[in-house]
Amino acid sequence: MMQRLECMRAIYDRLESCIVVTIMGAVSVELQSLGHRPNFFYLLHAMGLASSTGLGLALCRPKQRVVVFDGDGSILMNLGGFTTLARYRPKNLVHVIFDNESLLSVGGFPTATATGSDLARIATAAGVPRSTTVQTVEEFTAAFDEAVKSNELSCIVAKVEATGPKGYVTDLSMLENRFEFAGWIKKSI
Repeated sequence: MMQRLECMRAIYDRLESCIVVTIMGAVSVELQSLGHRPNFFYLLHAMGLASSTGLGLALCRPKQRVVVFDGDGSILMNLGGFTTLARYRPKNLVHVIFDNESLLSVGGFPTATATGSDLARIATAAGVPRSTTVQTVEEFTAAFDEAVKSNELSCIVAKVEATGPKGYVTDLSMLENRFEFAGWIKKSI
């Protein structure tokens, strides 16, 4: 099974001009480990709201690609996010869900995907036009590139190992990230 960090590393160069939103925990720490950029917004202390934040940004900035890095536990906390995404269908949004079948960042408890819930099928049933599940880094990279080229709301569920960084704290403060990200958004208008 692949690792989340390998997936992000494989597409890192493609994120330079995108608006990037990550959920808390392992996803944000691992993306920062590859190199922080001012267009990355790490949504800390808001489990379940990365897709909602990404949707708002995608609707406000329709000419810019928005990439949301989410987790299975987070999306399960806000399943209604799928129906809202499907209602508005922003063509510039790629929603990546790293499914490790656990709440890794808050104790490692199993999520519903560990017992068979299929997030890509849930997204499809909610009305998301493009949803797929991938198992390898090559499949992930191909699915990501296809989603970007499709110019259509897309959801990629990446099945990853339930491993993460040794710690979940970084040197970047939430306020610093907020102001830097807002400044980048203003400059890119």
